[in-house]
Amino acid sequence: MQCSKVITQAYSTSFTLGIKTLDKKFHLPIYGIYGFVRCADEIVDTFHDFDKRRLLADFERQTYEAIDTGISLNPVLHAFQCVVNEYKIDKCYITAFLKSMEMDLDDHVYDRSLYKEYIYGSAEVVGLMCLKVFCEGDDQMFERLKKPAASLGAAFQKVNFLRDMKSDYNERGRVYFPKVEYMNFSNDCKVEIEEDIRKDFEDAYAGIMALPRSARMGVYLAYVYYLKLFRKIQNLPATHILKERVRVPDNTKLALLLGSYLKYRFNAI
Repeated sequence: MQCSKVITQAYSTSFTLGIKTLDKKFHLPIYGIYGFVRCADEIVDTFHDFDKRRLLADFERQTYEAIDTGISLNPVLHAFQCVVNEYKIDKCYITAFLKSMEMDLDDHVYDRSLYKEYIYGSAEVVGLMCLKVFCEGDDQMFERLKKPAASLGAAFQKVNFLRDMKSDYNERGRVYFPKVEYMNFSNDCKVEIEEDIRKDFEDAYAGIMALPRSARMGVYLAYVYYLKLFRKIQNLPATHILKERVRVPDNTKLALLLGSYLKYRFNAI
C-alpha cells in the first residue's frame, strides 16, 4: 500500500489532501485504488515509445491474476487486489475501467454513446469502487448512494476534460466532448458542457451529505476543490481554455481544506 501512497502523493496534491481528511482506516484502501488507476492511465498517456496495447493487456492480465490468487509481486497490483478482495469490489467495475483505458489507444470521434461509455469506465466506476470502501459491507447504503457517487466521478472527469483540452489535443490528439471541434471551440459550446457538469455536481452533493461521517469530509473536500476549479473555468472564455491549463493555487487548496474542516467540526457537513 505504501507504494500506491507514494504514487498518489506524487501525482495529485488535491486527492492526497482529500484522502488525509478521511478516517485513517480508509487511507490505505483509497491509496490502493488510486495507485491502480494512475498506473493504467500512465500506460496509455505517456508510454509513447512502447507497445501500449501489449503493456495494457499484460497489466490487465496481471490485475485479474492478482485478484484471483490474492498476491502479486507488483506492489501496486498487490495493494489493489487487497482492496478488491477485502471490500468485495465487483470485477465489472474493473473491466469497465480497463475498457475505457483501452479506448484511449485508438483515435475516436466521440458521439454521445461512446462519451457516456468512456465517462462511466474512466471515472464513475472509480467513484463506485471508493464508495464500496466507504460503505464497509453495507450493501443497502451502497445501492442508495451509487447514483450520486457516479455523478461525482463524472463531474470530476468532465472538469478534467475542460481543464486539459489543450494538452489532450496537442499531445494525444483527443477531444472527448461529443461533436466538439477543437479549432472551433466556442463560448456557446463551453456553456453547454458546463451546464451538464453543473447537474452532475448538483446530483452528487446529496450523496456526499449521506456518506458515513468517517468518509464525508474527505469526499466533500475533493468536491469543493473541483467545484472551485469548475467555477474558475466558467469565468474564463473558451479561447483561454485552449491556451492555458487552469489551476487552483496551493494556498487556495489550503483555504478550502480549512473551510471544510471547520464545517465538519461544527457539523455543517
